[in-house]
Amino acid sequence: MSVRLTKIYTKTGDDGTTGLVNGQRVRKDDTRVDAYGTVDESNSVIGLAILSADHTSVEMTHMGDKTPRAQRAAAISAILSHIQHDLFDLGADLATPRVETEDPRLALRILPTQTAQLESWIDKYNEPLAPLNSFVVPGGTQLSAHLHVARTVVRRAERLAVTLQMQDGPGTNPEAVRYLNRLSDLLFVLCRVANDNGKRDVLWVPGKNRVPKQ
Repeated sequence: MSVRLTKIYTKTGDDGTTGLVNGQRVRKDDTRVDAYGTVDESNSVIGLAILSADHTSVEMTHMGDKTPRAQRAAAISAILSHIQHDLFDLGADLATPRVETEDPRLALRILPTQTAQLESWIDKYNEPLAPLNSFVVPGGTQLSAHLHVARTVVRRAERLAVTLQMQDGPGTNPEAVRYLNRLSDLLFVLCRVANDNGKRDVLWVPGKNRVPKQ
């Protein structure tokens, strides 16, 4: 799949429609457009997380902390950079309704191998983390906070992809939905990694503020 951008505005969307990869025109509030648009939003938020990871890595190295926090941040940055390319694939996938006669060599689809890579990272980085006995409050380190935002946006993209799948059936690649599900799981694990492997996690205390402080 080749991409060539020569003109930024075309005025073809002034009537509230946009073109899919196959040339079909749909409304800009169509579920398919909402789904791949939210994937694009996810990618943008992940870009911010990469900047935070790179800043953390450089800052810790300058402070003499070359391991392990700086290395963890650098590893997270590399993983997120890999994922950004997947998300462009995923956006193209969702923007191209599947048809029975499509040539698999020409259609850009998310593949099981891409989802499997996420699962491999989840297993690797979750293994040393202590089990949780409550939900994690978003935050801790700055990098973890950025990753939590990315995680929630990806969850929204997943919900929209599921809605699209229910509406469109075989026109939506089921692997795209699985990929988004695993990605949000991976981002949650990386949130804890960014919190010094869970040591800086803040856990939810149910009903903590129900009794007014005296």
